[in-house]
Amino acid sequence: MLEASDAFATTHKIVIGAVSLLPKESYHTEGRNIEIVTDQTYALLAQSQCAFVTSGTATLETALFRVPLVVCYKANTISYLIAKRLVGKNIRFISLVNLIAGKEICRELIQRELKKENMISEMKKLIPPSPEREAMLSEYDLLYDRLGGSGASARIASEVFKISQT
Repeated sequence: MLEASDAFATTHKIVIGAVSLLPKESYHTEGRNIEIVTDQTYALLAQSQCAFVTSGTATLETALFRVPLVVCYKANTISYLIAKRLVGKNIRFISLVNLIAGKEICRELIQRELKKENMISEMKKLIPPSPEREAMLSEYDLLYDRLGGSGASARIASEVFKISQT
């Protein structure tokens, strides 16, 4: 991710959303003009133009903040092969965004596809103005609606409470 980010460092501010559990030195940003922001994921997403994101809930959170993203995931080969075998052939995606949508909204660069050149190419498509960016943002709006839109969490909590009272 750092090497791919270097391609944008002269035209964009590069920021890493870090966690305080890891020392800043573990992010290996020495000699790069990269800011590290710790434990402020939502504040960072609210100001972000686009992002490289590892898979997990972070992809969904990023999408809900309407930040176009490229999913980046690489695991130990043996672990990846075991997980792929356990999950099965019917699961086509790794990110929650694409899983919920049932189609590819954001590009997933996984294992051998996770190369600096691919990351740069995919990120260039998301920098405005671009039709790919606008298409992704439109898909995010549909995803938001599919998840229940505004107030969904409160409605679900209310239903769970009602069920627990019976």
